[in-house]
Amino acid sequence: MHFSGRTWRPHYEADSCIIELTAGCTYGKCNFCNLYENESFRMVSLEQFEEDLQEIKACQPHARRLFLTGANPFALSYERLKPYVLTVRDYLIKCQSIAMFASIRDIQNKEVWQLRKLRAMGVNGLSIGTESGDDDTLALAGKGYTADDILKQCRKLDEAGIEYYFVYMTGLAGKGGGTCNAVNSARLFSRLNPYFISVDALTLFPNTKLYDMAGRAVLSRQGRKRDCRSYRCLFRICRSGHICLPILPQIFIHYLFICQKKGKAPFQSCNM
Repeated sequence: MHFSGRTWRPHYEADSCIIELTAGCTYGKCNFCNLYENESFRMVSLEQFEEDLQEIKACQPHARRLFLTGANPFALSYERLKPYVLTVRDYLIKCQSIAMFASIRDIQNKEVWQLRKLRAMGVNGLSIGTESGDDDTLALAGKGYTADDILKQCRKLDEAGIEYYFVYMTGLAGKGGGTCNAVNSARLFSRLNPYFISVDALTLFPNTKLYDMAGRAVLSRQGRKRDCRSYRCLFRICRSGHICLPILPQIFIHYLFICQKKGKAPFQSCNM
């Protein structure tokens, strides 16, 4: 198998076969991320892709799901993505779905009819790092799009029947902004149809803008207790019946366990 650069997949894709389609990130400007620094975006050749498919076929001929690695393989245009997707079933005849990372920007370059055709070819399961649905938080994070962009582009996925998952990041709004971020994000997410929402907690990494802002006291971190309260706000509003409950991060599970042992209430009500 050929893999280059940073290669990873979400924990919920643990049972999927992975194969490289792209390396690097097309954007690389998120203020909290240094994962793909100094790594240019590129796509692999169709020849290399087929070699890896042949190897997967030899080891797991009955594979039912394939995860394409890279920061955002869905950035490829419909015409560039199409031959790779069509090739999958030449080797893995039982493959039912092809998943990958995607950005809101990656959906913008595709029409609904193209999304429908990709769905018919097996593309289903886009992991989208929205991180937030609040405009102020999105701007602070340097995401390069707005809540309205998320709404418009993901409605195209809903129309095309493509399953997608959101990532929400607690702590991203900084101290004092968590509740507003959670409420606005939940209200936006509830207007869409993500299959589920995965929740992460912000970690400040060196060589990122948020790390520098925190070092200069321009950005104040909110504590883990406030992270939990923000999560509670998100949880309460997202219980709309059509969104799976957010996956609880390990740090929150640990915190809840401590609170339960001490007989404390881990959450306080948030103002809506």
